Amino acid sequence: MHKSSKLQTTSKTKNIKVKQSIGFLKFLAITSVFSVIGGIANPSFAGLKQNSQLTVEIQGLKNRQGQVCLSLFASSRGFPSNSSSAVQSQCVAIATMPLTVTFKNLQPGNYAVAVLHDTNSDNKANRNGLGIPLEGFGFSENPVIRTGPPRFNDAAVLVAGSTTNIQIQLNYLLGG
Repeated sequence: MHKSSKLQTTSKTKNIKVKQSIGFLKFLAITSVFSVIGGIANPSFAGLKQNSQLTVEIQGLKNRQGQVCLSLFASSRGFPSNSSSAVQSQCVAIATMPLTVTFKNLQPGNYAVAVLHDTNSDNKANRNGLGIPLEGFGFSENPVIRTGPPRFNDAAVLVAGSTTNIQIQLNYLLGG
């Protein structure tokens, strides 16, 4: 092997390594740009706080007696019956049917809503001697009710963006 051909081989090897390095740097630059754009587009990754709202349309009210009480939960803790564990709770008069209620100032995430048509306005779910609800009730995602209340994951909805809209169909097991 001649000295000049050895120099050419070394020179070609260096050129390939330089091109590979430049290619890798371009890859890093492009990935960084997409990471920044992704962080802006998804505030949860960027550490930004966003105020969202959840608008609930309650369907199937039997009448306008009493009030409708809603509890919003951010986890399974207390769901669905312990409103003191709820992120927000409110009772509203039945002005229209269907009734629309909005929860404001929410951070994006998963939430579950429990609704009670409190026909006698006593702020509790009345039951018969067997524990069967005497008043209308419902949950976000409208899970099938069998022998007890749904689990949080069965009723959870993703709240993201400025407004999330859901519909809850009330159930009246004993005619309401």
